[in-house]
Amino acid sequence: MRCASIPAVLVVAAAACGAPQPPAAVPSGEAAEAAINKEGPRYGLGRSADAARVAALDIDVGADGRGLPAGRGSVADGEKLYQAQCGNCHGAQGQGMAPVYPALIGREPREGFPFGTDPKLVRTVGNYWSHATTLVDYVRRAMPLTAPGSLTDDQVYAVSAYILAANEIIPKDAVLDSAGVMAIQMPAKDRFVPDDRRGGPEVK
Repeated sequence: MRCASIPAVLVVAAAACGAPQPPAAVPSGEAAEAAINKEGPRYGLGRSADAARVAALDIDVGADGRGLPAGRGSVADGEKLYQAQCGNCHGAQGQGMAPVYPALIGREPREGFPFGTDPKLVRTVGNYWSHATTLVDYVRRAMPLTAPGSLTDDQVYAVSAYILAANEIIPKDAVLDSAGVMAIQMPAKDRFVPDDRRGGPEVK
């Protein structure tokens, strides 16, 4: 069939030859919401995000310490937890398993900050991370990989304490809590500046 010979009135044939068709009317705004409510569940998946479920996920920790949980944990307890729950992916010495699991422990280079010029350098908690709160936040929300969010707050502090101590940032006999986290000065802290952009032409 030659599309060029089809009369314009034969809409069906024209569609078969790839002619553009007007989009179907899609309800929007209140009409769309009403249609969804009337129709009910379409796939039978998921469940309502009630207050309890939202609260269970709303546990992020900011750089200013907001969101840090109550609790405390020692370096000694953290080492046991690390070997049991973290070492299989990040290595027994925190050396990582490239390219999937990043290294966590290591202070080299100790001087300077050449990460922008040498892509081969390994970024660790000890030589690159700017805030200890980031470590607590990530461990609490996302680790261990096989059961994220399963650690208690005491365990989160303990694992964080071990990683910080192994990076020579806090003493090996330290006990970490929210106040201790806020007192930590990370080695790379002065290598970062706050992102205070608000949008518009000043954002590059």
